[in-house]
Amino acid sequence: MEILAEQYIIDTNGKKVSVILSYKKYKKLLEDLHDLATIAERRNEKPISLEEIKDKLKKDGIL
Repeated sequence: MEILAEQYIIDTNGKKVSVILSYKKYKKLLEDLHDLATIAERRNEKPISLEEIKDKLKKDGIL
């Protein structure tokens, strides 16, 4: 598990207004956000069985 080492930018009142993350952590957060958006979009799709997937891959010559 990666430990976050973020830094904060604060305003003159001491209120946190921004955060500084490593580029690696930023990219990981973007990937996670994209994955969650994809899950939300596909929430109502009909599930596909493993056998259906295998049949399609065989039909397409991939398997």
